[in-house]
Amino acid sequence: MSKIFNVLIIDDHPIIADAYKSAFDFISSENNEFKFNISIVHNSDDAVQKIEEAQKTTTIDIVFLDISLPASKDGKILSGEDLGVKIRDVLPTCKIIVATTFNDNYRIQVILKNVNPDGFLIKNDINKEELVTSIKTVLNNTPYYSKSVLELFRKQSSIDYKLDKIDRQLLYEMSIGTKMKELPNILPMSMAGIEKRKKHLKALFEVEEKEDRALVLKAKEKGFI
Repeated sequence: MSKIFNVLIIDDHPIIADAYKSAFDFISSENNEFKFNISIVHNSDDAVQKIEEAQKTTTIDIVFLDISLPASKDGKILSGEDLGVKIRDVLPTCKIIVATTFNDNYRIQVILKNVNPDGFLIKNDINKEELVTSIKTVLNNTPYYSKSVLELFRKQSSIDYKLDKIDRQLLYEMSIGTKMKELPNILPMSMAGIEKRKKHLKALFEVEEKEDRALVLKAKEKGFI
């Protein structure tokens, strides 16, 4: 008898999402033991709805998760990373395969630490064979990392980027042009605390310029916003 896996694909590019679906369809056609019930969503809000529905009624066995997703309408989900954290919290048995264009070592480290994915792919590495192999490996309860991720591990820096949710929320608000005087109403911090965080972030990202724009640009370059 075939085992049916519930799969959720989260990617804001329909063509890429369809490529992921095709990989699951190929595995199913190749091996009658595996059948996949696949849902596809293209934004954070629909993803949250699917995750919360699964928590109440059924479950999700595998998630293909794009990290570079726009923020949710309520601002609680800033990227696919936050979705990954939520999935780990409410669906602890779900296997997560992360796919991202980011190839910065520091960003990779943060995603690994916060989401702890079962599979990690850099999109530039992805082809049909890579997708099929990653899915089969994860189904076999073995972690899978694409070539670029493994190379980044070898070049791993001793610098540890430890950004928490408030750091990322601060960077996000700065990136969308929120005025500094408005931030204490958004973040659970005083103005003095916010300025201290900014100073810490500039030191962490080695930003010497006083202007906040330089910090925002560096954070975007590293893939944190």
